[in-house]
Amino acid sequence: MNILFIIFQHIIPQHLLSRAAGMLAECEIPWIKNNFIDWFIGRYQVNMEEAADPEPHNYKNFNAFFTRELNNDARPLVDDEIDGKKTLACPADGAISQQGDITNGRIFQAKGQSYSLVELLGGDDALAQPFQDGKFSTVYLSPKDYHRVHMPLTGKLTHMVYVPGDLFSVNTVTAENVPRLFSRNERAVCIFDTEAGPMAVVLVGAMIVAGIETVWAGQVAPIKRQIITTDYLASRQEVTLQKGEEMGRFKLGSTAIVVFGKDVIEWNEQLNAGSPTVMGEFFGQLSNA
Repeated sequence: MNILFIIFQHIIPQHLLSRAAGMLAECEIPWIKNNFIDWFIGRYQVNMEEAADPEPHNYKNFNAFFTRELNNDARPLVDDEIDGKKTLACPADGAISQQGDITNGRIFQAKGQSYSLVELLGGDDALAQPFQDGKFSTVYLSPKDYHRVHMPLTGKLTHMVYVPGDLFSVNTVTAENVPRLFSRNERAVCIFDTEAGPMAVVLVGAMIVAGIETVWAGQVAPIKRQIITTDYLASRQEVTLQKGEEMGRFKLGSTAIVVFGKDVIEWNEQLNAGSPTVMGEFFGQLSNA
């Protein structure tokens, strides 16, 4: 069955299917969007009690429901320091796919699979250099999760790179069987300057994901499907986001990959592959703080 699923992923028109899903997710016809939302809540056991607006039918379309805001107290932020060291906040609800060291310029994906750090960040060696021999954490957001991604650490945006690509599903089966999954799917690479040095947060698209958004640029969907790098320092567009502040969101879930440089942070040892995550919880600490 897994082999058939992977073959199916290769032969279907990924972008056409995703655009169709996006149109359905934007539909505002009440009987269509309400039935879709009700089915989704029942299918994935979505907890609406923590939503800022717990009434499903109040949302104008499925995308508004899917990217819903939570109550102010639904995701408390980790203390700024623990045992005298600055903390990192988990960027999203979901589960750890993989977490660890970047070795010889490669990031571990799953059984027997790895991919290039340089390729993940868009192919620019200069942008990737500060992260060589650093650390990465891959957080998978499932359909039932809260789908906004928040800042692990306060940072000033220096670059955003849009990288066109495939739209394979992102799950355990594809991670184990599709080579370079995260570095071949469409993605938005966001690089920040932080007190721990450069930090990259990569928002990875997937099958039927109707869009990736950032709080400073809106939906990341350039007309031309080519790598587009925006240098926010050169353009003098200052974007600084505080720890725990929203930085982006997925319209129909996917994966966020957080990357730091060498010897600057340590991940929370309680989080391993498969560990569930909650946005804002203890994610790690700065090594030099």
